[in-house]
Order: sequence, then structure tokens, then C-alpha cells
Amino acid sequence: MSTEPPSTPPTVLVLASGRGERFAASGGTVHKLQAKLAGRTVLERTLAAVRASGLPWHLEDAGHPGMGDSIAAAVAAAPHACGWLILPADLPLVRPETLRAVAAALREHEVVVPMVQGQRGHPVGFSATCRADLLKLQGDRGAAGVIRSHDAIELIVNDIGCVTDIDTQDDLARAEALLAGRG
Repeated sequence: MSTEPPSTPPTVLVLASGRGERFAASGGTVHKLQAKLAGRTVLERTLAAVRASGLPWHLEDAGHPGMGDSIAAAVAAAPHACGWLILPADLPLVRPETLRAVAAALREHEVVVPMVQGQRGHPVGFSATCRADLLKLQGDRGAAGVIRSHDAIELIVNDIGCVTDIDTQDDLARAEALLAGRG
């Protein structure tokens, strides 16, 4: 058996199954992923970054009861991947180079967690050794237990987009300001 790392890149799993209840409660009139951010929807911006990364990807947008169910379904939809980058669809400012950096680090580690200014962010990368544990996920819990049960590293990145999720109207306004600041 070869000990060489896989030559194929991991698949980015874009999770778009949530109901967006906090966004609606904050006054949003559309689903948060359809909210406009500088002329494009939140989902369009997230997918643009994923496409620009050059990595294979899968959009998981079927309705699921919880985050764990969404992750399990997305992993099952990409069964031949050498690993997965879990990316919630409400992170429209994530940068393509961050996706590539997590994918590269995943060649040598079981789990890669991006860190921005001391905060854990997304996408979290999981190697194929995590497959069985990811497929068992269900309910509202995400993959924190999988991270704890595998050899995880924290990857320092300079990408505020990793932690800029859109859950409320205020979050959308903050993302708009950050986007304007990027030029």
C-alpha cells in the first residue's frame, strides 16, 4: 500500500440546507442565501469562490433536519472523494485561496480547521479517514465530535470571510461593509 498522499483534491461540500430562521426573525424578507450582497446573492458569492478555487464541489441543498444530517448527506453524495471541505453556504466572503490552503494541508493531516484572529472558521477539512464518522452525523450537531476524535490541526489564515457568516440582517450589512473595504 502506498503512503503517498492522494493526487486528487478533496471535494468542497457547500451546505445550503438550513432554514435561515434567524435571518427571517431579524427582518429578512427572503431566505438568507437569496439575500443580495453587493448585487449578487449570498449563495452566488459563496459558489463563485468555490468555483474560483478550482476544487471539485457539491452543493447540498436538499432539506435536512439538522447540520449533522446535511454533512452526512453531502459526504454520501461524494463517496469517491479523498476528503471533504465542509463549507456552509452562508459564508459569501470566503476566499478561493483559503479553500486551496485547507485542501493542501489536508494532504498531511486528518482534519484541518482554519483559524482567523483566534477564531475557528470554515471550511473545515476532513480526510477520507473521517468518512465513517461523518456519515454517522445527524441532528443539529455539526462535526465537532469528529474534529475532537481525529488528529486535527489549526491552520492560521488571513481571511475574515472564514468567520463572516450571514445569520441576520446585521450580518449582511457587516459583510457588505467588509466587501466594500476589499475594493
